[in-house]
Amino acid sequence: MEAAFFDLDKTVIAKASMVAFGRDFYREGLISRRTIVRAIYGHFVYQHLGASEAKLEQVREKALAMTKGWDQERVKRIVRETLRTVVEPIIYAEAADLIAEHKAAGRLVVIVSASPEEIVTPLGEFLGVDRSLGTRARIDDEGRYTGLVDFYCAGPFKPVAMAALAKEMGIDLDASYAYSDSATDIPMMEAVGHPVAVNPDRVLARMAKEREWEVMNFTHPVRLRDRMPVPSAKSSAATAGVVAAAIGAWLAWHARRSRTAS
Repeated sequence: MEAAFFDLDKTVIAKASMVAFGRDFYREGLISRRTIVRAIYGHFVYQHLGASEAKLEQVREKALAMTKGWDQERVKRIVRETLRTVVEPIIYAEAADLIAEHKAAGRLVVIVSASPEEIVTPLGEFLGVDRSLGTRARIDDEGRYTGLVDFYCAGPFKPVAMAALAKEMGIDLDASYAYSDSATDIPMMEAVGHPVAVNPDRVLARMAKEREWEVMNFTHPVRLRDRMPVPSAKSSAATAGVVAAAIGAWLAWHARRSRTAS
């Protein structure tokens, strides 16, 4: 059996999944407004500059600290209740088409993401993929996050999860495909015979050129009118204004802090 492994954030969907669900987590009282602003800024920086392994480790540690004490079932409920409205507008049409092509060719389609299983699994079901691999948090006896992880599905651990699935399903990795936007996923891409860089950051773009890997650019969101009612222009403009204001506020605060420090 052949498979096609897809990274999630900025490969299948246009932004980080944790950022995408930020508004709903805030509405439910799980995170603060400041956390949303910082997450939006972090997404903006990673989108244009890429993220190093060290930076991703910092993000992971902060995320674990933030989620400590959250009720797992509550998180699952929020994700499932808001999945369509949050995710559908940010799915790349090219990714959706490519997933369909691989499935039509008889390949197993798998999402492999550093995001929590509570997000990755329902999102994978929504996308119609066959399997989803995500970060597995440690839960206490009361069903709450402990701030620790049992498996971190990122960097060099992605091919570990892929190899385990390959053994379980009889997948020929040398004949399989892997898609990602980030240099942190080079180990994942090296694990298959057909690596493809999608919207690559600078490091991955350079690596893809050196190794003659295929490069693809996903730019088109799914056409919502074909799937669900389109939000009004007024609503869309308001949302864009909130995001722009949040980024602007953070940058202004950071500039004032830098001047004070100097």
